[in-house]
Amino acid sequence: MVEMAVLPAFARLRCRSSDSRYPRMGAPACVRREPWPLEGMASGVLAWGLMENPANESGIGEYLRERLMPVEGAIPHLDGIEMHGNSIPAGTAGGDLFEYINFQQRYDLDARIRRAKRLSDQFLQSHASGAPGHTSVDEQVEWLKARADFRPEMETAYRQARSLEQVRVGENLEQLYTTAGVLLVDAQGHGLISAKIASTVHDTFHAFMLSELDRYGRTTPELFDWINLRLARSVTARNALAIGTNGGAREIATMLYGEVRPSGHFRFVNFGHPPPLVFSSREGRFTKVDPGRMVQFLPLGLEVPEDHPDRKRYSSMAFRQRRAGDSDVAEIALIRPGDVLFLYTDGVYDGLDEKERLALEELMRDVCRRSAREICRAVLDRAVKLDELHRANGEEDLVDDKTVVIIKAAERCCAESPGGRYVATPTWRQAIGP
Repeated sequence: MVEMAVLPAFARLRCRSSDSRYPRMGAPACVRREPWPLEGMASGVLAWGLMENPANESGIGEYLRERLMPVEGAIPHLDGIEMHGNSIPAGTAGGDLFEYINFQQRYDLDARIRRAKRLSDQFLQSHASGAPGHTSVDEQVEWLKARADFRPEMETAYRQARSLEQVRVGENLEQLYTTAGVLLVDAQGHGLISAKIASTVHDTFHAFMLSELDRYGRTTPELFDWINLRLARSVTARNALAIGTNGGAREIATMLYGEVRPSGHFRFVNFGHPPPLVFSSREGRFTKVDPGRMVQFLPLGLEVPEDHPDRKRYSSMAFRQRRAGDSDVAEIALIRPGDVLFLYTDGVYDGLDEKERLALEELMRDVCRRSAREICRAVLDRAVKLDELHRANGEEDLVDDKTVVIIKAAERCCAESPGGRYVATPTWRQAIGP
């Protein structure tokens, strides 16, 4: 992303609920107010706010819209699993982000596996400083040898441990050939600032994902704690979600990231996002999943782990006792062909309204036997018609960005579950074989 020039002072932005330039979409119109020092908001967003030319503002909106929209060609293809999702912003750009994580397409898994094998071999051999093949293991061994308590067996044990780490990285990378990821983010509001916040989550996620694949060959709960901390309000530094240091309003973003396997198991982490729903094609209804087993954190940045060394450098609504671990990753199993996993943002359903849930259930009964693409389109069409009704009634404040992701179990999919019940367990690896 190109960083915009930063000026000495910036204009405070106030947003109205609609703009004559976007009569249907109801995009917020931002107007200049008194100058204020840069405090907490990303410099690029504030610089955009100074642009009084509607064409420039529209151009930025279109850029963010394209950046946050799902790419059709990136839809992962897994045996026994059908996936489709789409997002409709309330304005030119919105705060919803949906992205397929197609591991085979986005990353060169073959090359990464070869690299892990090469490093596994190199870590066992000694290489002089500056020589070809010199690695971080050699540097650590040199440090060990300089210590008074060094013993030769320490080098052997360390090299073997680091070599085996790379063996495990390669094995984990092999799993990604049959894994597909889904990332959903919902930043509060639906204007340029919301889109910028969602874009920040997107960039942070992918930067940390590269590190995760290098270190572990898979995603771990640690990645999501890093994202959470990135969006927390720093006591001393600027960041994308902080409005100021006076304890005033702050922007909020929720996130759900999950991975699905051909077996029909979907494991996920949830930061304040509406929980997934499972629709049983045989029973014709959403199946109840014990909410006590659906682990959920507060929205991103609102809760810093108590055991994090920098916790006192961030403003936190509450302190979690510990960082995220494997026990905080929930899992849902689709157990019959035709079952549908339904992911969404609160512009479609807030996860609480029982009347709305029953209406969605009725719609799903009508369309559940269609393709994932057609189910997704039907749900979004209904949400768009509700928005039109809100606008006709002058209820513009009820219009929001809308995102739906459908994951459907095909004939060759599905895990067995005792008693034919849907399974939701807060374990990372349960029922996922090698």
